[in-house]
Amino acid sequence: MDLAYTEEEEAFRARLRSWLAEVLPKLPPPPAATDWPGRRAHDAAWQRMLHDAGYAGLHWPADAGGQGATPTQHLIFLEETERAGAPYVGANFVGLLHAGPTIAAEGTAAQRARWLPPILRGEEIWCQGFSEPDAGSDLAALRTRAVRDGDDYVVTGSKIWTSHAEVADWCELLVRTDPEAPRHRGISWLAMPMDAPGVTVRPLRTLAGSTEFAELFLDEVRIPVGNRVGAEDDGWRVTMVTLSFERGTAFVGEVVACRRLLAELARTARADGRWDDPVLRRRLGRLNAEFAALWRLTQWNVSEAMGVPPGRVDSRPRGSAGGVPGVGGSVFKLRYSHARQELYDAAAEVLGGRALDADHPWVADRLSALAYTIAAGTSQIQRNIVAERILGLPKGR
Repeated sequence: MDLAYTEEEEAFRARLRSWLAEVLPKLPPPPAATDWPGRRAHDAAWQRMLHDAGYAGLHWPADAGGQGATPTQHLIFLEETERAGAPYVGANFVGLLHAGPTIAAEGTAAQRARWLPPILRGEEIWCQGFSEPDAGSDLAALRTRAVRDGDDYVVTGSKIWTSHAEVADWCELLVRTDPEAPRHRGISWLAMPMDAPGVTVRPLRTLAGSTEFAELFLDEVRIPVGNRVGAEDDGWRVTMVTLSFERGTAFVGEVVACRRLLAELARTARADGRWDDPVLRRRLGRLNAEFAALWRLTQWNVSEAMGVPPGRVDSRPRGSAGGVPGVGGSVFKLRYSHARQELYDAAAEVLGGRALDADHPWVADRLSALAYTIAAGTSQIQRNIVAERILGLPKGR
């Protein structure tokens, strides 16, 4: 596997580093974790800076408004922005990493022209309306109903764990358009304006005290048929495209953050005189190998999504919309979810009593890590996908 960087790629890295060094000192301090309107404004401003500098949608295809960058340039961008401490996508998460790529891959020309530019400029924020209270991880059990009425769908139902709903302009919404069809059919993917009459948002407070999730109640909400992405009743297939992005490439920046945290843990252990403990050194060393392997898997998945032969990070530019990650994203997401929890368990061991200090920056991250085996598909769901779609095992009864 040839993972060496070309001169062109190193030049791209140098330009990016120079730009980050110039703009990051000018950024205002981030708002409090619980101030979601403030965080929306902060994240949107950063996204606009990326857009104006030519870094927004770097890995999106050019015909979707992106830069058509190579997979390797995308990975370099993630490495350098994380190492520089640049803001992450934050409130732009669903639009940039889920809805936007899905619309780029499955939307009509008119839909792409309407929704993709505002996402890239940070002007419109999206939330995700997939999970339902009575469905859990069984997404095909959703019951939110959409009835066709002329040029509109009339939608009634509820969603839960709706990411960033309280500050969102749009929602990627799954609805059942044919209640008589088999479970995985009769589902459609709609773009719902959050200011539509009949939409009620009730924020949910997490263990860490934040409200990035919400309950969503829909009471005869009218959504234009033109807001449907993909064919009617073909929403399950479109949803698999969305989930492929969510599981395949959405966490790549966080792998870099975890590797940076590991280095900080090692420095802290040395400063505290803990480095002589062979058990701790072995634990951190194993985690270092784990995240190095996850980074290589990330390179493989991103390259595969671009149509590059597995085992090779290629420099060919992306040509057209698409670039859908494969089921290898489930392998990554499954292992990353558990490795992240193990990392923060190790952090608690290194910190000792400081791990109980609510003001320590790692404490909130440790709490959020507990959700990763549930978010974006539980580990049980990921194991089923790996077993059935990669290993070819029969479905469980």
